[in-house]
Amino acid sequence: MSYLTDRKRVDGLGVARGGVEHWISQRVTSIALIPLSLMFLFPFLHNLGADHAAVLQTYSHPYHAIVAVMFFIVLCKHLHQGLQVVIEDYVHAPRLLLSSLILNKLFWGATAVMAVFAIAKIAFSA
Repeated sequence: MSYLTDRKRVDGLGVARGGVEHWISQRVTSIALIPLSLMFLFPFLHNLGADHAAVLQTYSHPYHAIVAVMFFIVLCKHLHQGLQVVIEDYVHAPRLLLSSLILNKLFWGATAVMAVFAIAKIAFSA
């Protein structure tokens, strides 16, 4: 028994009208996070006990700054999508669902903007 009309079957759209794109995007961001995490974590762990000047020197290099920006943008996008799925699955009240989805988008968007701003400030100040 199928709940899809003939047109929906041809379009490839399910009941939610966008699940495939969301699913693929989540998989792409998770795959992208593997090398980005490694490229971000090695310099980060190297500077973990270092003084302020050493951290500024590391992240003023364009390679490290660009990797850090890419890491935080992809990470925030991935976390936004993951939490969106949890909210859509477990929140059933329409108003609470809408407000939760809006807060989720605003929180992870603001987090990404703050991370990019902080890295840009470090990169351009040295």
